[in-house]
Amino acid sequence: MASGIFAILDDIGALMDDVAVTTKVAATKTTGILGDDLAVNAEKATGFVASRELPVLWAITKGSLFNKLIIVPLALLLNAFFPAAITVILLLGGMYLAYEGVEKIVEFLFHRAHQPEVVTASEPVDPVTAEKAKIKAAVTTDLILSVEIVIIALGTVASMASWR
Repeated sequence: MASGIFAILDDIGALMDDVAVTTKVAATKTTGILGDDLAVNAEKATGFVASRELPVLWAITKGSLFNKLIIVPLALLLNAFFPAAITVILLLGGMYLAYEGVEKIVEFLFHRAHQPEVVTASEPVDPVTAEKAKIKAAVTTDLILSVEIVIIALGTVASMASWR
């Protein structure tokens, strides 16, 4: 009887070791995008009145959690029923991120002299609308980068022999 319990504990220990190794490999492969995700969202969450910072960060956090609730099950379903879609999503996401990078470089090199238009007194800016727009931009950026992170991690885990 006692040997059966030790066998189960040994199996659990072996599974936990596999999970730890897989997590390490997936984290290593997604570190660059994770850093980019943190930096981009930190940049999007600046410029608010001090009294609005925590509510804005909470709104971005809720949007990000909602993104994950959609992305993770969808990615697992795609991996189970249509694994070729993972490669296509990775390629499309990589092309989009490359496009964003080239766009930033072109803007830096050729459009530095252009100043943003100054809002005149006849066009008042509603702070609530501006805040909602910044929150939406942060959540949208989080969605795109989170899809890449989840797909890369899923592709890494799926390719490991211990999970087959």
